[in-house]
Amino acid sequence: MAGDPVRPPAASPVPAVSASLRAALVAEARGWIGTPYLHRASLKGEGADCLGLVRGVWRAVIGAEPEPLPAYAPDWAEATRAEQLAAAGLRHLVPVAPEAAAPGDVLLFRWRAHLPAKHAAILTAPNRMVHAHDGAAVAEVSLAPWWRRRLAFAFAFPGA
Repeated sequence: MAGDPVRPPAASPVPAVSASLRAALVAEARGWIGTPYLHRASLKGEGADCLGLVRGVWRAVIGAEPEPLPAYAPDWAEATRAEQLAAAGLRHLVPVAPEAAAPGDVLLFRWRAHLPAKHAAILTAPNRMVHAHDGAAVAEVSLAPWWRRRLAFAFAFPGA
C-alpha cells in the first residue's frame, strides 16, 4: 500500500536459511495441528492463537522468545491502524518478498486492504500453510487465492 511505513524497502528474495532449519520449522508447525484456538495462548496441544503458533515454533526451533508479549485484544489492529505485527517481524525476522516465501517462512495477512496485517501463518509447502484461526483449531490449509490476495508480508526465521 502507498505510504505503508513498515514495508521492507529491499526484501531479500532468498533468505539464508538452511534446509534443515526449514524442515525443523515446518515439522514443528505441523506438530501444533489440532491445538485449540485460544487468544494470546502459546502452548502446543493446549491453546494458541496465530501469534502464539509463531511464538511456539520460535521457542521450539530457535530458542527463547526475543521480547515479552505485549497486551493485545482480538481487534487490536483495527484500533490503532499501525502495522505492529509487521514491525515486530522486522525486529526479529528476515524480510522476504511475499512471492518468494518458502516453507518455514512466516506469512502475515490483512483482512482488508485498508487495515493492518493481523493474522500470521507458517508456510509448510508452496501452496500450504499452518495457522490458528479464531473459532477453530490449528490446521494445515491450502494457500488458496483468497489467502494469497490478503498476503501482505513474509519473513524468514533467523537463518543458520
